[in-house]
Amino acid sequence: MTTDISASCLTLTSPADILAAVPYLVGFHPSDSLIVVGLTGSQAKVAARWDVPMPPGTLAPLVPLFEREAVTQVVIVGYGPGEAVTPAVDEATAMASRASVEVAEALRAHDGRYWSYVCDSGTCCPPDGTPYDPLSSRVAAEATVRGLVALPDRQALQRTIAPLTGPVRLAMRRATAEAVHDLRTALAGASDPDAFAGAFVTRGLARVRAVLTRAATGDRLDDAEAAQLGLDLSVIRIRDEAWTLMDDSHIALWKDLTRRLEPAFVPPVASLLAMASWRAGDSILATIALERALALDPHYSMGNLLMHALQHLLPPAVLKDRMPSPDELDAAMGKPQSSWLTPLRPLIDHDLDPNRPLGEAP
Repeated sequence: MTTDISASCLTLTSPADILAAVPYLVGFHPSDSLIVVGLTGSQAKVAARWDVPMPPGTLAPLVPLFEREAVTQVVIVGYGPGEAVTPAVDEATAMASRASVEVAEALRAHDGRYWSYVCDSGTCCPPDGTPYDPLSSRVAAEATVRGLVALPDRQALQRTIAPLTGPVRLAMRRATAEAVHDLRTALAGASDPDAFAGAFVTRGLARVRAVLTRAATGDRLDDAEAAQLGLDLSVIRIRDEAWTLMDDSHIALWKDLTRRLEPAFVPPVASLLAMASWRAGDSILATIALERALALDPHYSMGNLLMHALQHLLPPAVLKDRMPSPDELDAAMGKPQSSWLTPLRPLIDHDLDPNRPLGEAP
């Protein structure tokens, strides 16, 4: 998964400096990972990360990435035991060679020591490795001053979008139950299901636009507003309005809703969080958000589409430039019809249990 790091200017003069910088480039201290940092001249442009060991062929998307970003050099760092890291480093080196990109450094780090794959001198690169401490280095201090953050591990980053618990969860569950009850009652009393669906989408679109305007100012939704938006975004046309109007200032909104909404309503907002994070250059958070969405609904189409794009190291503009305008979305939908609300049916047509999250198995 790639991260845009063009604004992260750190001065690196040694392998130890590289190892101290990598956690700040990807947002956490890696383990069992392969990191490839692409540079243009002396400026780092992108960083990509994979779990190791990895299946052969995983790194093929690096070649078009190097070409697209005009990468001239790469730094390759593997974290873990040699049997897991070395095949991945070898494959990354082969991809760099295929793209005519120089490998400036290739390292393996494990248990507080590092080894270089490009240095064969026993004097500076002893067989038993060289000790290093990424936390006490000059680079770590420089990164902190520049506002960069490195969490302890990937699990710590996952926890930044984990479901909220305690009183916040109970209050959100009650608000969601009330919103579902109101919608179920309104649907049951609707004499014209098509007209009801049209009115629901119209109101939902208006709510999304208003919420996005508020998000740009840092305003936070109350529980009732959040629950209603969760229902709204379950409808594809309303979700696509948020997708079409995507802006970096919306990240806090989607992160908040990913944490607060009941499980059944999380896939749309987690996918929107992924898109917003990806656009902002943070594909690590984007990937974690998609993992959350697809764990809840493995068939969620937006989540699968974005995950495919991230795994193939595509730029976010590939999807952004292909998104239709709101007018084009309306034209494609045609006249109002009750089927617009089909994604909502499984979310509201079951008995509500206030003691169990919606969408969670009994």
